[in-house]
Amino acid sequence: MKISYPVFKSLLALSLGTLGVCMSEFSIMAILPDVAKSLSVSIPEAGHFISAYALGVCAGAPLTVLVARSRPLRSILLGLMLLFIVGNAMTALAANSFMMLAARFIAGLPHGAYFGVAAIIADKLVEKAYSVLAVSIVIAGATIANLGGVPCSTLLTHLLSWRLAYGLVACVGLAVIICVLIWVPKLPGLKNSGFLEQFRFLRQPQPWIIFMAIVLGNGGIFCWYSYVSPFLTDVSGLDPSKMTLVMTFAGAGMVLGNSLSGKLSMRFSSSAIASGMQGIMAVSLLGLFFAGEYLIISLVLLFLCTACLFGVSAPQQMLLLQNARGGEMLGAALAQVGFNIGNAMGAFFGGLSIDAGNGYASTALIGAACTLVGCLLLAFYGRHHA
Repeated sequence: MKISYPVFKSLLALSLGTLGVCMSEFSIMAILPDVAKSLSVSIPEAGHFISAYALGVCAGAPLTVLVARSRPLRSILLGLMLLFIVGNAMTALAANSFMMLAARFIAGLPHGAYFGVAAIIADKLVEKAYSVLAVSIVIAGATIANLGGVPCSTLLTHLLSWRLAYGLVACVGLAVIICVLIWVPKLPGLKNSGFLEQFRFLRQPQPWIIFMAIVLGNGGIFCWYSYVSPFLTDVSGLDPSKMTLVMTFAGAGMVLGNSLSGKLSMRFSSSAIASGMQGIMAVSLLGLFFAGEYLIISLVLLFLCTACLFGVSAPQQMLLLQNARGGEMLGAALAQVGFNIGNAMGAFFGGLSIDAGNGYASTALIGAACTLVGCLLLAFYGRHHA
């Protein structure tokens, strides 16, 4: 049984939500110098805005389980989107760094839960053989965000203001609500087995192995990617006016990686796909450390990094969902928690290295080491637990 047209429309509606969520998350990395200048903070200090968003993601997943674990799935999505709109509207209106930190935290609250609930809905709408493919369609919105949404935000920032860019993100949230109401079917909530029962699966080692691999893999990438704009301009010699074009190029890598991952899932295990792609990320980051001053090499390795970053997303999401019996909502959201803990740690430690005077290239070396350990954890899982 292939994915039917009505189901495909439902997946597209869910995908529009991941587009909006990831525009919110990733846009700031491309416009970080503009935001820092506007709010009168240094670039490493502005990196805390990225960390605040990631911390919101980590808090939002267990809060959603506590408040809405047994509610109808579509209703949960709509509530999360309302919170998303509020957080991004506050971001656009932030007058100082404290308000910006609070706004980014609130904007991050629905992120992990949205991905988690969307993954559960996608899984329920198709046969098991198509689960990873369905989830990759949902995650495709995140790749389109980086292909078109983030460059659009970057262009708006350079032409007018970064505040308009986040006003646009809030408007995407309104479109998501309309599409979810029209195209996503009403599905019953998950079985309410109690709040503590949702965490029982965490007694097993498998979800922790996957979770740590996600944290280390994403942490490694975002140690470097959080500062991609100053790295490319200061280390590789990129003309700042070309940054919008480069972010489009990076987004194309994400689209390709996610699409390739969905196709590979019909032939290979999720753990094999994830470990292989994280290995490529580690090698690419090492290449950026040693050869980052060459612009062409940096752009090729940027493409590989972003392709693999989203190539591992759907397989890792499904690995956690498969290892979360009885706590599916938390398990599905936990992948995004892991991604964003990694984002926060990466941005933080990358900023520390820059503040210590090691330069932007040092972030790639730290990232390569973290990503390699994550790759080894996934390989261990595939050998002993898959």
